[in-house]
Amino acid sequence: MNRIVDIFKRAKEANHPVLLPFVCGGSPTVDSLVLLLPALEAGGASIVEIGFPYSDPVADGPVIAAAMHEAIEHGMTPELIFEQVSSIRDQVDLGLVAMVSSSIVVALGGPDEFCKRASEAGFDGCIFPDVVLEESGPYIEACKMHGLTNSLLISPSTPEERAGEIAKVSTGFVYLLARAGITGERSEMPEIGDRVRVLRQKSTTPIACGFGIASAEHVKAVTQHADGAIVGSALVRRLNEAHAAKKGPAQEAEVFLLELSAGSMSMDDLM
Repeated sequence: MNRIVDIFKRAKEANHPVLLPFVCGGSPTVDSLVLLLPALEAGGASIVEIGFPYSDPVADGPVIAAAMHEAIEHGMTPELIFEQVSSIRDQVDLGLVAMVSSSIVVALGGPDEFCKRASEAGFDGCIFPDVVLEESGPYIEACKMHGLTNSLLISPSTPEERAGEIAKVSTGFVYLLARAGITGERSEMPEIGDRVRVLRQKSTTPIACGFGIASAEHVKAVTQHADGAIVGSALVRRLNEAHAAKKGPAQEAEVFLLELSAGSMSMDDLM
C-alpha cells in the first residue's frame, strides 16, 4: 500500500487527523532538508510536502516566494532535492509529497520521467499546483505508473460539480484550499465545514486543508471537518527567522509542530 494512503487509513481508524507541514527544499539552507524531516516527524508530522523552488511561484505568498527565490540563489536544484530525500528516506516514516510546478516537470523530461525519479528518490506522492483538471491526465497516469499519489487542488470558488470531479480523480488526499488567493498566514478562523460535507458526498478520498493555517487553533478548526491540516507559510517563516537568529531551524521545526499537534488531538487523546 502507498505510504500516504496507509497514513490516512491508520489515522482514520485511530480517529486522529493528519498534520502535513510544508517546507521549501533548500530553505533556510541548501542542506537543511535532511535535518528538518526527522525534526518534523518528532514534532508530530505524518506527511511532509516538499516544495521544489520555482522562480515564478504564482500561488505562493511573499514568505514562500522569498524562500524559493533564496533557495534558487543558493544553488538548490531538483536533483539536490532528490539526492537529499534519498539520503534520509530510510530514517523517517513520513509520507513525502513533491509540490512541484509543471514547468519544472517538463524541464526534467515530462510527467513520466519526473515521477520515476521522484519514486526512486523516496517520494510517495505529488502535487502539481498549476495543473488543471483538463490537463491532469498524463500526470495522473505517471503517478499511478510509479506508485505515487496525485493530489489536485480545489479552491473555494471551484463549482460543486467540478470539485466533485477533482476529488474523484485525486489519490491519497484532496488538497482543499481554505481561502482564495495566495498562500500566507491569516488571523481569522477558516470555515470549511459546508465545503467538506459536499465533497464527502462526491468522493471517499481523504481531504487535507491548507492556505492560511497558522496556529493550533486553526488546525483544530480545520480538522473538525477535514482529515488533515496543511501548514506552510507559518512554518517557513519560523525556520527563516530561526536561521537569521543563528538558532537551529530543526529545533524550531520540532517545537512549532508540537504546538500545532496540540490542535490536531482527537477526543481520545484529550480523555
